[in-house]
Amino acid sequence: MSQDILITGGTGFIGKELCPKLVENGYRLTVLSRQQPSDVRACCGRVTPVGSLAELRDHEGFDGVINLAGEGIAARRWSAKRKQVLRDSRVDLTRKLRDTCRQHKKRPVVLVSGSAVGFYGDQGLRTVDEHTSPHDEFTHRLCRDWEQAAAAFESDGVRVCMSRTGVVAGPGGGFLQQMLPPFRLGLGGRLGPGSQYMPWIHRSDVVNSLIWMLENDTASGAYNVVSPNPVTNAVFSRTLGKILGRPTVLPAPSLALKLALGEMSRLLLTGQQAYPRRLEAAGFTFDYPELENALRDATSH
Repeated sequence: MSQDILITGGTGFIGKELCPKLVENGYRLTVLSRQQPSDVRACCGRVTPVGSLAELRDHEGFDGVINLAGEGIAARRWSAKRKQVLRDSRVDLTRKLRDTCRQHKKRPVVLVSGSAVGFYGDQGLRTVDEHTSPHDEFTHRLCRDWEQAAAAFESDGVRVCMSRTGVVAGPGGGFLQQMLPPFRLGLGGRLGPGSQYMPWIHRSDVVNSLIWMLENDTASGAYNVVSPNPVTNAVFSRTLGKILGRPTVLPAPSLALKLALGEMSRLLLTGQQAYPRRLEAAGFTFDYPELENALRDATSH
């Protein structure tokens, strides 16, 4: 089992649950973060914070790398400048990460690298698995190039897994942080037509799948890290309203979202009916396969 692990994105919504669990399981973690070391330790536990890859130039090396860094894709409108920031924080960082690891005496055995179901682009109502051909658009090109940068590690003898993660639900952050205030006021509803699929997943299942990829010597390639039960946006909205005891009768019109968000509105108005075929075939067990239980946990803290 790998022991010394380098993690990027360790203070993010997924990382702040992943890091303490890895520490609890006996791993020694080095966390790359721009935050203050004290803040990193407060978030991640007994870890070694580093502020830049340059600090690792003389490091002996790591047994494994988990690469989750990336600017928030829905944090602001997609101007040309913003798109470049999104690319640099994923693709360029992954390339620099490989350059850094190649300088070390000990090369990593495994890389688990982030990606997203946005790799497939808009798939309408089609069923999506890891073999589905993508629709060419910005999110596909972003994820494709990110995955290619990760796959380059393979030429150094590294086992590489890519986590094509869906919309992550969990307490204390993520996309629900923006959704909950209007829904709690009874002002929530479907987005646009509501027929677009939301490939959701609970954060605990994301964390468990990442650890599974890290520890399973036969795991490699891309995995859809999504619930086995995707739902449409309309169903998601009704379920969230039910849990909160609020009506969900105020839809957000497609035109309004397009005017407000521009191209980024595609994140809300398109989707993928994605399934975790490869995880299921490998026997992976989900703690939260059903949406209602996942949302109850995510909103109960």
